[in-house]
Amino acid sequence: MDWVTCAYSAACTGIASRPSGLCLAHLSPEQLSEALAPLAPGRLLDLRGTTVTSDLLSRVLEAAGGRPGRARLDRARFTGDVRLPDVTFAGDVSLDGARFDRLASFFGARFEGNLSLAGARFARELSFHGVSVRGHVSLDRAVMARDALFSQVVFGRGLSCERARFDGYATFDGARLGDGAAFRGARFGRTLSFRKVSGTAGFEAAHFVADAYLSATGRLSLARARADGLLDVSVSRCGVDLRGVEVSGATAVKLTDSSADLEGAVLRGPAVVSGRGRSALTSLRQVDATDLALRGLDLSACRFAGIAHPAGVRVKDCTFALTPRGVQVSLRWPVLRWFSRRSALADEHDSGGGRAPGGPEVTPDNLAALYAGLRPSDRATSADFAFAAMEMRRRAGHHWWLSVSWLLFGYGLRLGRAVGWFAVLAVIAAAAALWTSTGHAAVVRP
Repeated sequence: MDWVTCAYSAACTGIASRPSGLCLAHLSPEQLSEALAPLAPGRLLDLRGTTVTSDLLSRVLEAAGGRPGRARLDRARFTGDVRLPDVTFAGDVSLDGARFDRLASFFGARFEGNLSLAGARFARELSFHGVSVRGHVSLDRAVMARDALFSQVVFGRGLSCERARFDGYATFDGARLGDGAAFRGARFGRTLSFRKVSGTAGFEAAHFVADAYLSATGRLSLARARADGLLDVSVSRCGVDLRGVEVSGATAVKLTDSSADLEGAVLRGPAVVSGRGRSALTSLRQVDATDLALRGLDLSACRFAGIAHPAGVRVKDCTFALTPRGVQVSLRWPVLRWFSRRSALADEHDSGGGRAPGGPEVTPDNLAALYAGLRPSDRATSADFAFAAMEMRRRAGHHWWLSVSWLLFGYGLRLGRAVGWFAVLAVIAAAAALWTSTGHAAVVRP
């Protein structure tokens, strides 16, 4: 501790007041009145390490006119209920390492500076409902043993809850996060409600023991997070990072004019990713999911390489990349190639045995398995994928007859090509018959 402690006993960590050398908690009534006399609105409030009862807190706030200035309350212990209605802190407030034995309600309070509660411990309920903080708020490594209410809060310069522990129900519904919120490594022991939140939020490596509902208008990151229950994510006009997320329960990701990245995700329960407007999925590489439904998404740039269970992916009302159409002359067999436009995976651009940046190797064999396993709901895309599966096998050089099948009738999936060959043969036969009849007439003529 970087302050002179109370002379009452070696166990007391309260900051000593002058001239008694005692902390406010150990002053006599007369001494306490004298110590609080210089306190005025906007003046420094220093209760570091002090044990603060409800009565002492009320007297201190009354002496400060309900408007203390800079407040230093590090490692203070609040033994009674803490209620701060209509209290405005004109300066920065530090409550690092503080202990709250009973209810801690900041409802109705205003903070014109920064607020730090790093390492604080709340034994009962914590309420920040409707609180306004002009500066930055820190709850890093804080422990909330009961419910924590942060609904309708306004954090002007953001919130940090890195490695914080929320053992009870936690809600941030309607919060305005200013410069954003960081929950890296946080643990949520019961349901988390993070709905209709304004601003960006990062839950990297967080652990959701129960259900988690997250909805935000700013970028949302759950990279390497772990959810033991339901994970429900909804974003609008932004991006969501779900790389490496691990979900044991059901997963629901709802996008509105947004994009999502699920690379390396492990989804053990049923999962649905749906989109509205211009919504896209950018990567499903190395995803492990046995039951994954994709609906209404732009998948034209989505990579699928390394996905563990392609047969478990169901696709409905999604758009894919399109291959170019045209004629190509090659030195390899067949010499003349012509291509019709079809739906294709973005991975096909890397199918020459290359490797997409940061991803697994993409080969024709791997692509053939992907095309054969994926299950688009519409017939046109399903037929294109069946054609692509045969095309990848042909490129891998497994069977010579695949080249013949492709050349003659497009693996049985391009009937126009068979009709074209029939027309060519018919023309050749007709020309041969005409030539033969003309030649025979010339021989028999006298």
